[in-house]
Amino acid sequence: MSQATNLTLISRRYCHLCAEMEAALAPLLADFGVALDVLDVDADPALEALYDELVPVLLHERRELCHYFLDESKVRDYLSKIG
Repeated sequence: MSQATNLTLISRRYCHLCAEMEAALAPLLADFGVALDVLDVDADPALEALYDELVPVLLHERRELCHYFLDESKVRDYLSKIG
């Protein structure tokens, strides 16, 4: 996997699902050498308009991989294909 590969987690501070998804992502990030950018949906009106009720949302280059809960097998398969 290229070191340039980044996933983006659209999150909010007080969201327990967001914290759970971020923690669940840690092993996948390590396995694939992927970086994670965490963006606060409440800090950006454009993000809030798109993702407000869907957080947490996991993206790769604007492609939604999952929301609410980590779909580990789907994300693992996706990362294997793009790697």
